[in-house]
Amino acid sequence: MRRHPHTSSRTPRLAALTALGAALLIGGPVTTAQAQAPTPAPVTAVARAAAAVGDICSSDLPSQAHDTLALIDKGGPFPYPQDGTVFQNREGVLPGRSTGYYHEYTVKTPGSSDRGARRVVTGEETDEDYYTSDHYASFDLIDFTC
Repeated sequence: MRRHPHTSSRTPRLAALTALGAALLIGGPVTTAQAQAPTPAPVTAVARAAAAVGDICSSDLPSQAHDTLALIDKGGPFPYPQDGTVFQNREGVLPGRSTGYYHEYTVKTPGSSDRGARRVVTGEETDEDYYTSDHYASFDLIDFTC
């Protein structure tokens, strides 16, 4: 099972604000070290991608995603001509790979008159399937063990 660490540059700032808030509530002194958060490291494209990719248990996917995954396993036929096309990863949310590495497939959205925002994006590796419900703003790596 592949895990993607969730990183956050907010943690040091949150600690400093917590110390400041506690001092103000209690009435104690605030040291410079408590009030001043360390400067976060620059956020790289890789860090942004890792932070935007989470995990989802396959049992938590909508039933339509399971339908799409079954079609992928069978090799189609797919309901939309765009299904199986190369996903460019223009948003840079998924880990950087060469062009052609990722492919996208539509997950039907009940009540939608078009393809909707839900997709499964697969990598060349068999255990690398991602789900997005927000049209590529974020992804979850599908964990098939739960």
